[in-house]
Amino acid sequence: MAKALFSSTRKFNTEVKLAVYTLFTDVFVIALSALNLFKPYVSDTFLPSMIVLMLIALFHLIALVLVARYTDDRSAAPGLVWIAVLLISTSVTGNLFALLLGVNLLIKLRNHGNPGTYKWEEVWSKLTRSTPSMLGLFFIIFLFSLSVCSFFTFDYAMATENNYSAILQRPSLAYPLGTDNFGRCLFSRIVFGARISLVVGFLSTVLPFIVGGALGAISGYYGRHTDNIIMRLLDILYAIPGILLAIAIIAAFGANTVNLILALSVGAIPTYARTMRANVLLVSTFEFVEAARALGTSNAAIIFKHIVPGALAPMIVKSTLTIGTAVISTSSLSFLGLGVEPHIPEWGNILKLGSTYLESHSYLAVYPGLAIIALVLSFNFLGDGLRDALDPKLG
Repeated sequence: MAKALFSSTRKFNTEVKLAVYTLFTDVFVIALSALNLFKPYVSDTFLPSMIVLMLIALFHLIALVLVARYTDDRSAAPGLVWIAVLLISTSVTGNLFALLLGVNLLIKLRNHGNPGTYKWEEVWSKLTRSTPSMLGLFFIIFLFSLSVCSFFTFDYAMATENNYSAILQRPSLAYPLGTDNFGRCLFSRIVFGARISLVVGFLSTVLPFIVGGALGAISGYYGRHTDNIIMRLLDILYAIPGILLAIAIIAAFGANTVNLILALSVGAIPTYARTMRANVLLVSTFEFVEAARALGTSNAAIIFKHIVPGALAPMIVKSTLTIGTAVISTSSLSFLGLGVEPHIPEWGNILKLGSTYLESHSYLAVYPGLAIIALVLSFNFLGDGLRDALDPKLG
């Protein structure tokens, strides 16, 4: 049914589709947060936060109606600029669809006809036509929004403090996914665990993206001796299996979230450097680069202003695909006791605890396992969609 609802947006323009996903994200976040009403107690900020979320959802519904009425594939009504600004401001709830919609509206209103704007619109038009990719993006943004809103709508104590009067309870209204062997709410633990998975997955991808991208760009541009030195050193690092390198780093410096991010980041640097180097070698042969050299532009300006922007598309696709790998690695290391601290609700920690109750209370391992699978699949679907949207040969 959900797939039918999402695929029904195919006939609308990009802005209307984004408005629909924005509203659906609000509805899902409010619905899951509302389950806290059945718990023994709620956080002090629960009721005011829910009222704010419902008001924001009402605004997003109004924005959907206005966008559907006053936009088309080529233009948007000038008055929508204020709607765009308000949409961007409501993205503080973590609903990044509102941010994307607001940015799209501003671009269409102010820079329509610009070649860069046309490329941006074309990419989003292709991406929103892919149902699997948008479902993946929807789940990622929904999980991110829920993680942000959970600071105010969920009580952290339900996920961390022991409650021996509610040990190993089956799923119910009070505990939608049951409780563990310490009486902690599994539903709350999975919600709070999403924060760790998203933060670690994102940061352990951004760091090698930046470092590996910079090394690959310098290596591909200067070539010869610089290329040999950088790439041979990275080959040594690439020869060490990433998970073993991460285990070695954590064993040496201790198991905590910061060390986990650094451990996962170091092992991914060579793959990003190789990808960027290959793209830089290709883009360096283009005429606009030769023109920049002829005009006396500095090497640093040529690399980072002219070459790197043209080589980013494959890097962006690669990053979305490898975030899923980072999520799996995070959970795997936590499962082994080498990742996030045991007292912190994290999907790998939850899975490790639930694995000891597979025969009697299998749900303790099934639910966090399904959450990991769903998030990884979502990033893979999004990565496939971005690859198709950014590759001109597939247009």
